[in-house]
Amino acid sequence: MTRLFKTLLAVMAGTLLFSSCDDEETYAEQKERENRQIRSFIESHGIDVISMSEFLVDTITDNPETGPDRNRNEYVLFNDRGVYMQIVRRGEGRIMDPGETWYLNARYSEVMVSTGDTLTMNKTNQYPESLYVKRTGDTYTASFITGIMSSAYGTVVPNAWIMTFPFIKPGFLNGEPSAKVRLIVPHSEGTQKATQNVTPMFYEITVSTEKWQ
Repeated sequence: MTRLFKTLLAVMAGTLLFSSCDDEETYAEQKERENRQIRSFIESHGIDVISMSEFLVDTITDNPETGPDRNRNEYVLFNDRGVYMQIVRRGEGRIMDPGETWYLNARYSEVMVSTGDTLTMNKTNQYPESLYVKRTGDTYTASFITGIMSSAYGTVVPNAWIMTFPFIKPGFLNGEPSAKVRLIVPHSEGTQKATQNVTPMFYEITVSTEKWQ
């Protein structure tokens, strides 16, 4: 009886383990799910995807807010990273020079691509996100100093945020931050939490180089 009981237990354990492994989503399946979510987001928001070569002709992404063609909602695809970027406003400042370190302020919203739910934001908080950005040659690095992103995810700035810095000119226009971008971000270029959960995010970010007034 004892031997038979042990045999039954082993069979049951093996069955449960197989069932658990069979039900678990593989990383490849998670990435395919993420791709479907991003494609659905692009389609439902009427987004026109343009190539990097098209974008670099004038570094403009047409959008309903600032145009020039307000009938288009263009995002440029960083093909090697899977990030989609829309520059709503490049800004009224200047591009960062090599060797410079800038201290930036940012307001943002972080939205789940899959559901449209806002995960974090600081558009209505008293203080903006504080971060520094350093350019060494053509390489940009950045760290959060204080803010909601820093509290939620630590000092590491998502790669997708950093990818915008070569194209924007943060400053102020009529007392408000003049640079504004929107991003569709796959898990691999997002926060550590997004990476762990294979979760794509949408960000809207405004950036300035001066102390928030």
